[in-house]
Amino acid sequence: MTATAVKNKSAGLAVGDKAPLFDVAFDNAQAVTRESLRGKHMVLYFYPKDDTPGCTVEAKDFRDHIKEFEKLNTVIIGVSRDSVKSHDAFKKKYCLPFPLASDESGKTCEDYGVWVEKSMYGKTYMGIERATFLISKDGIIRNIWRKVKVEGHVQEVLNAVKNI
Repeated sequence: MTATAVKNKSAGLAVGDKAPLFDVAFDNAQAVTRESLRGKHMVLYFYPKDDTPGCTVEAKDFRDHIKEFEKLNTVIIGVSRDSVKSHDAFKKKYCLPFPLASDESGKTCEDYGVWVEKSMYGKTYMGIERATFLISKDGIIRNIWRKVKVEGHVQEVLNAVKNI
């Protein structure tokens, strides 16, 4: 599957659904609340692990396009199950200008249907599926990308934001 927008039911959520609320810890003890996001679109992207090759490329690509997203009144939030301490180091190392959410309990990953069975070298395990949700300022999911391929993904998300 390519990183195109999913228009049908996917892991319990679909385009047009109200986005689930989330209660997670953020890097640098930031407070990101529903109130602080009011009136803004949100790109909520889930990634497997801080400071790994694909996750680093994806984060740096969002970083490099942050001004374009900001002009479109859109915030970027990255989510993984890494600790706040890990997020702090990852942000500092790559000068990431957007919040990273620590979902150590996995509840938000489960609510968004990204905690899935994966396999590598014949072994199966549970992990985060690289996925992105575009949520409009009214809290409605406008696009869902599953099994994201990093190359070109951020530009595709930016184009979708322009069409909200």
